[in-house]
Amino acid sequence: MLEIIKEPWPWYVAGPLIGLTVPILLIIGNKSFGISSSLRHICAACIPANISFFKYDWKKESWNLFFVFGIFLGGVIAAYFLANPNPVEITPQLSEELATYGITDHSGLLPKELFSWESLSTLRGFIMIVVGGFLVGFGTRYAGGCTSGHAIMGISNLQWPSLVATICFMIGGFIMANLILPYILSL
Repeated sequence: MLEIIKEPWPWYVAGPLIGLTVPILLIIGNKSFGISSSLRHICAACIPANISFFKYDWKKESWNLFFVFGIFLGGVIAAYFLANPNPVEITPQLSEELATYGITDHSGLLPKELFSWESLSTLRGFIMIVVGGFLVGFGTRYAGGCTSGHAIMGISNLQWPSLVATICFMIGGFIMANLILPYILSL
């Protein structure tokens, strides 16, 4: 059984399991699925500022904080107990392309040449980690939610703004992966 859990699950198993969270949350407590709102709840609970954005009854949404903590805990359990000790398998073509950008270490889930404390002091690392993180946060706030909230919950509820946001997320991802990322990696 442990071997089944350690292996990647195919899309036709993992996708429906993720999709089932929507009706379960709606049936159990009329709750919406989304992750980005949890940061707002944490700020409302921990920062005693007089900011109108954080003035609401965050305790009604405390279930979301437990949900996000469960995601974090699941990640910790997976990283320490279910980790695959083998290097990440990528195609030879991708390995050759990444080598042209100086990325040769495929021993972890993320290349150390891009995501490490040492790379943070480089222009490429700063753009990838700090600027990228800021843009993700800004985009999430600007779109009124994250990809999971819009793509999973919003589209399943037939919300037009969620469809538009998800299409924009996809277009932005394609542009980033194919046009902008190669330029940043060449820095």
